[in-house]
Amino acid sequence: MPSSSGSALKYPCEQCPIRGLKVFRPFTAEELGFVASFKAGELVVDPRATILQEGTSSTHLFTVLIGWAFRYKMLPDGRRQILNFALPGDFLGLQASMFNEMTHSVEALTSMTLCVFPRERIWELYEHHASLSFDVTWLAAREEQILDSHLLNVGRRNAIERTAYLILHLFMRARDVGLAGKANLALPITQQHLADTLGMSIVHTNKTLRRLYDRKLISWKSQRLEILDMEALKEIAEWDGESTGQLRPLI
Repeated sequence: MPSSSGSALKYPCEQCPIRGLKVFRPFTAEELGFVASFKAGELVVDPRATILQEGTSSTHLFTVLIGWAFRYKMLPDGRRQILNFALPGDFLGLQASMFNEMTHSVEALTSMTLCVFPRERIWELYEHHASLSFDVTWLAAREEQILDSHLLNVGRRNAIERTAYLILHLFMRARDVGLAGKANLALPITQQHLADTLGMSIVHTNKTLRRLYDRKLISWKSQRLEILDMEALKEIAEWDGESTGQLRPLI
């Protein structure tokens, strides 16, 4: 596991390129000082690299600083269910801190930079920094909220509804962290990733996307997604906003 001393970090916490985004809550000087001391280094990973593996125990926790990843579970015969996507600001590996091993895997979609934290120091955070321990609990609760929404989406919406919902979900999350324009973004996923998230075959996914294209709701070419009719897409998805109304913490 590559690590760096505080003086050698490319992105020290005090100069974090995403901390100033409006979606994240501001830290006190004391909180920022602890997180800066908590951070052990930075890890750069290539696309398709496994960051965390189901059934293993990692000695590190990670915050996504740059890039996209996805969380997934795999059946013995190779069928994959993508559970969620990780974007800048998301916290990875907490599950292994609580259960001693991961019950899902995490794979990089793009080149990524991760902030690295030693797992054993998470208890120091809980013992001495109540506000930051609340932040970690908040992040876990938010992940549960997202999984709740995905379960409803896959279990009860029809194909075009669930596809519209997932596209909006990814767009809104990317926009929150500065990765999307008013109605477009570079979306580094394939139709197979989409199918594995939606629980549909690749053929069914392709036909469903075609229906959205034909209705001039979206354009998706060369991993560039453009939403052509936001309100119509929201109506199809019965979009509920997914917003907590709160600023997010950033560990």
